Formats: sequence, C-alpha cells, structure tokens
Amino acid sequence: MIVADTNVITYLALPSPYTPQAEQLLLRESEWVAPALWRSEFRNVLALYIRKSLVSFEEALAVQAEMEDLLSGNEYEVTSLDVLSLVNKSSCSAYDCEFVALAASLRAPMVTMDKRLASAFPETVVLLTEYANDPTAEVGEPDRTR
Repeated sequence: MIVADTNVITYLALPSPYTPQAEQLLLRESEWVAPALWRSEFRNVLALYIRKSLVSFEEALAVQAEMEDLLSGNEYEVTSLDVLSLVNKSSCSAYDCEFVALAASLRAPMVTMDKRLASAFPETVVLLTEYANDPTAEVGEPDRTR
C-alpha cells in the first residue's frame, strides 16, 4: 500500500514525463490510497486541462471516473489535529500535510514528486522516481543529489 499524492495520480491518468514511473509504481504497488481531498485537487487539474483544450469535457469525465475506480474504497478522512501538527512542524501546505498525515496513520509511504515535501518528512515521503524504479527504495532515504 502507498499513499499517492494528487500529482502522482495525475501522472498515472494523464500523459506526462512521469507517466512511465507512475505506471511502474502501480505495477509494484497496486493498492493506492489517498485522503478524500485528492478528488477536489484532481478535478482542479482536469479543469485546467479542459480550459487549455488538452482534454475534452467527456475525456475529463472518463479520466475522473477511472481514477475514482482506482481509489474506490481507499479514500480516507484525516484529523485536523494530525494535519495541523504537521503544518506546525513544516512550511508545507495543509493540503500536502493531509497526504502525509494519512501515510503516517497507515504506516505507509507517501509517494510524490515534491522534493520539498520529501525533505520535510523523510520518514514518510519518498519521491516517485526513486520508489517506482528501485525495489529497494524506502522512505527515510531521499536522494539528496537532485
């Protein structure tokens, strides 16, 4: 099980330079979980894609449904205490801290491409490029060369 942030979900759903790593991650870890917030964040990404004519309205609906199916039964609420405690210890947004709080509560790695988040919470957060491609990659060992 991994906690996937909205960007990782987006990389899986829509073509990007990180799509191959997201697909590799799904092959490696088929159980993806996320806080319920991911839906609103992902809808916002799709709104941008619609407005830039990168996807049609119908394509956006289909992609949203596909990702909702992927995460069906694996969406969680997190407590304000957990989120704000993480905010208090970092300069990260409350949105990002929702994903970290969920990962900490489930004792699962959170996968992202946000280097600042990985640096702030190295015990919980790992970069997609490291985790998807390296079967030995673990949280707590961020690549400091990037």
